[in-house]
Amino acid sequence: MKTYELPNQPETLEAGHAACAGCGLMPAVRLIQRCLGPKTVYVAPACCFSVINGQYPFSAIGVPLVNCAFETAAITASGVRAGFDVQGIVDTTVVALAGDGGTFDIGFGALSAAAERNEDILYICYDNEAYMNTGIQRSSATPIGAWTTTTPQGALKGEAKKDIGAIMAAHRIPYFATASIAWPEDFSAKLLKAKETKGFRMIHYLCPCPTGWHADPKHMITLARLAVESRVFPLYEVFDGKRWALNVNSSGKGLEDYLKLQGRFKYMTPEQARMLRGIIEERWEQLIKNLDS
Repeated sequence: MKTYELPNQPETLEAGHAACAGCGLMPAVRLIQRCLGPKTVYVAPACCFSVINGQYPFSAIGVPLVNCAFETAAITASGVRAGFDVQGIVDTTVVALAGDGGTFDIGFGALSAAAERNEDILYICYDNEAYMNTGIQRSSATPIGAWTTTTPQGALKGEAKKDIGAIMAAHRIPYFATASIAWPEDFSAKLLKAKETKGFRMIHYLCPCPTGWHADPKHMITLARLAVESRVFPLYEVFDGKRWALNVNSSGKGLEDYLKLQGRFKYMTPEQARMLRGIIEERWEQLIKNLDS
């Protein structure tokens, strides 16, 4: 099996970004940029990153970035890629970097279409499980039993989180992977693998959000680690929609600690907690079955 080492790339990300304390996005962006290098162009829809990166004419990321409408990250990135291809520029990676709202919901049509066409772009979804930039509203990535401003106490979200990994595997894209900042070596290897793969690639990154999750900023890495260990967010890869690989064999322990560290789950009922555990284990069992198929 090929091994990957973090390239000795110069840092391009500047310190003057506007992320909240403990935000899981900017450590990920720093790692992404270290792996992809200076020949990278980003496309960002309306999302936290478009604000965090800086208001015009300022930009923290250090490479070109195109801001676009909420629903158009995938199609805008496809257009940028087409423009480079016409000019014969083949050594620049085009990245669509979008939140869960712009991926699971508002931008899903463009995402699915770009995946079906096998556009040569890398789509990275940083999933903080709600519309954080516009006031912590529920998205289809929000887990069952979570508080948001549109699922308040007494009306917590009652539906399971959308399984975006299974959906993208059904598109038979060349590469799909999940990633966590608590496993930076794994994350780096997946970024480098995605960089050298042609066609549509997607990385689903669970992005801790202390503000929207009502958690202490110091627990960013702890939350990322517990999410993987408790099977809330398994780390795996899918190649061509057919071959599945598990990267971390999670024990399933730590769900209670994960929930307790987040104020958004303080109103969760015992029944909702049992339902969440059932959903987690059902998806884990399906993941294990996929490894053998």
